[in-house]
Amino acid sequence: MIARMKVSVLPALGLLVFFAASAFSPPLEAKADTLRYAVAADDNVWFYASENEDGRLFLIPESYYVRVLSEGESFTAVEYLVNDPPYRKVVGYCETTALTFVDFIPARPFLKMELTVSYTLRNGGADFGDRPVFSEIERSYVYYGMRYEAGVPYAYVLYEGSFGYIPVEAEPVFEKNDDYLSVPVSPSEGASPAKKGGLNAAQIAVICVVCVAAVAAAVFILRGRRRASPSGEDKTEF
Repeated sequence: MIARMKVSVLPALGLLVFFAASAFSPPLEAKADTLRYAVAADDNVWFYASENEDGRLFLIPESYYVRVLSEGESFTAVEYLVNDPPYRKVVGYCETTALTFVDFIPARPFLKMELTVSYTLRNGGADFGDRPVFSEIERSYVYYGMRYEAGVPYAYVLYEGSFGYIPVEAEPVFEKNDDYLSVPVSPSEGASPAKKGGLNAAQIAVICVVCVAAVAAAVFILRGRRRASPSGEDKTEF
C-alpha cells in the first residue's frame, strides 16, 4: 500500500529527524512455533523502545497486531512488521493492559504501507536557460505509526536504513481489520443445534415447570392425607 502526501519545505529538507536503529533495546525473539498475537483494538496503543514512558515511539495502527514474544505484568515484549524489503521488523514493548490478546493467527497482522511524500522547495525565480530548477522532490518511506507532539502529527518511518519522523498533515487512511471482532465459538462453548427428534431449550423448560408442578401437587396430597390419619399413627420416633 502506498499513500501520497505533499509537504512544503522551506528552505529544504531540514525538518527530517532520524534516529539509528540501535536506539531499540530489543528483547529476545520467540521461537517460530510459539506464535501468539495481540491486537491494537483502539488508536491509543503505543509501541515502546524500552519498558518506560520515555521509550514511546509510535502508535500501533488501529486494528493491527503485534506478535507477542513474552507477556509481562506491566509491559509485553513484542515485534511489529517483518523483514521483507522495504519493510523491517522492529522489536520492542507495549503496555500489557493496552493490548487485546487473541488465540488465532491473523491473516493480515501488520499494516504494510509506504508513504510517498512530495517536498516543495522554495524557488527564487532564477532562470538558468535550458537547465531546469527542481523545486519538487519525492521520497518514499515505510510507515509504522503516528505520534503527536504539541498537536502536530508526525509519522514514524523508515528511510534508507534509518528510523525517524516526518511531519504530516494527518494520519494516512488505511483499511482496518475486523477479524478480532468476531472470534468463532468452538463447539464445546456454544449451544449446538437440536438434533432431529431431540429436545430444544423451550421444551426442556416446559418439562421442568411441569415437573415442579407435579412435585408440588404430590406434596399437597400427602399433607392432606397426613391430616386425615389418626392421631399418632404417622408419628415417627427418632
